[in-house]
Amino acid sequence: MEDRKTSRVVIAEDHKMLRDMLRSLFDSDPGTGITVVGEAENGREAVQRVAQHRPDLVLMDLSMPTMNGHQAILEIKKFAPETKILVLTMYSSEEVVESVLKAGADGYVLKRDSLAELRAAIRNVLEGNSYLSPEVSKKVLLGYRQAAGHGDAGALPETPTPREREIIKLVAEGFKSKEIAEALGISLKTVETHRSNTMRRLGIRNAAELTAYAIKEGLVRKSILKGDEGSFAH
Repeated sequence: MEDRKTSRVVIAEDHKMLRDMLRSLFDSDPGTGITVVGEAENGREAVQRVAQHRPDLVLMDLSMPTMNGHQAILEIKKFAPETKILVLTMYSSEEVVESVLKAGADGYVLKRDSLAELRAAIRNVLEGNSYLSPEVSKKVLLGYRQAAGHGDAGALPETPTPREREIIKLVAEGFKSKEIAEALGISLKTVETHRSNTMRRLGIRNAAELTAYAIKEGLVRKSILKGDEGSFAH
């Protein structure tokens, strides 16, 4: 069996207890494929650790001394744009979320979210996808609808384009992004962008909900999905 690539991670968090807990979580679960290569207790140290180790991912708190997480994200993305940044914080306001996403963060989860949610966020961000935890995604989507003039927050925004519907159909049928890219003759990045944008606009959080949407819209038959639930675990 092919060895899983080990992802190198820096933990930026001013509370030592939480840093220790996160390191222990990764060390005790080798199945995550994560190695902690550095820790930082403030934003300035986070920038230094990234410059030193060039990690695949930074788990970034926002409220830290010396330099806050928002400033650290801006600095890191200037010299290491390839490093993914997953914000792990207690703040969930729409203004804060939008601010750090504009700064370059690749994902956003809350400290009150479950460990399963954190694992899912890490996996998605490392795979090149954007990720917002359900609570954060709901607030961002609500703000988007209100800004776009949708008075009814429960109404869906614009429907997917023909290309997006095509990608939704293939995802629901169990195809991976790479396979979809090859089948449609487009780049992997284009597939991921279409998928991420569509899910964000429709308020869909994961592949299971995307599949349910595809069934509801008649893009795939429910019978096709029998016995293939595991294909959406990655």
